[in-house]
Amino acid sequence: MDEDRFIKAAIAVVVLFVVGVVLKLARPVLIPFILAVFLSYIIDPALTFLTRCRCPRPGAVLIVLALMFVLLYLVGVLFYSSGKALVAELPKYQDRLGDLARLLEKGLGPFKIDLSSALEKLDIEKIGAVLLSGIGPFVSLLGRLLLVFLFLVFIVSGRGRAGAKILKFLGDGRASRVQGVLEAINVQVRKYLVIKTAVSLGNGLMVWIVLTLFGVDFAALFGLLAFFLNFIPNIGSLIAMVLRVGFAFFQFGNFWMPFWIFVVTVGLDTILGEILEPRIMGKGLGLSPLLVLFSLLFWGWLWGIPGMILSVPLTAVIKIVCQNIPALRPVAVLMGP
Repeated sequence: MDEDRFIKAAIAVVVLFVVGVVLKLARPVLIPFILAVFLSYIIDPALTFLTRCRCPRPGAVLIVLALMFVLLYLVGVLFYSSGKALVAELPKYQDRLGDLARLLEKGLGPFKIDLSSALEKLDIEKIGAVLLSGIGPFVSLLGRLLLVFLFLVFIVSGRGRAGAKILKFLGDGRASRVQGVLEAINVQVRKYLVIKTAVSLGNGLMVWIVLTLFGVDFAALFGLLAFFLNFIPNIGSLIAMVLRVGFAFFQFGNFWMPFWIFVVTVGLDTILGEILEPRIMGKGLGLSPLLVLFSLLFWGWLWGIPGMILSVPLTAVIKIVCQNIPALRPVAVLMGP
């Protein structure tokens, strides 16, 4: 008995290792494919709406795919052009380093920091290189949007044919139960992805509008970052907040303008993420904070920044699948908060 358990454990370790290697090597294809699957769920309500308006399904598919192609293209162009413009404009902020040093040396009340010597040695071009390398994964991901779109075309075109294949494969008895489980999974996954994307879109638009009203440069870029990073709970919003507030402090060279940007954006972000989203989403899709952290570290190590953005949606989808399969429901309970 002990020997059988040891063999099974060894086989499980080998299988996990092989799966990890495959996921690592297949990253250039798997990330666009997973994005395409997620996008197919997100655009499904639009397809349903058009078909209910008596638009033929092939025409509805063409309309939605055309709109999605234009949207993906615009997002890619906006992100790439804004990132390049940010790096190109950074040398103009060289004078701000001296203002920042004097402000920190003067201090706010008892808090005084003398960084004049350190800031004098700081090379603004190196900062630009670091920022460019930081947005590199985003740019490379957006550069594969054509592959994402091609996957999306095949996924959307083939949706709705699974029921007939299941019926043909399993017969009338088991097919109805399997179709019921798959339909429940599809409905819950669609609900989660649509709501999460809508909230993230609202967060990005909010950041863009607020920063534009305050006169912050590259407001659209920070809005896009807020949209993407909102898929990472807590940590993503914190990173987006530090980036926009830090840049505002660097641009304006005073305390009050970044302070009010912080207050307004964090307040609206709290309303969206902590009040509105849980009420719409429901408590059933909550994830354990420890699981979220582990998922973030694992997918970030495996696929980099795109993996960190996809980590929580992937984990939520896994929980939804486990909730709808009786044998895996204990796993879904363990994944909850």
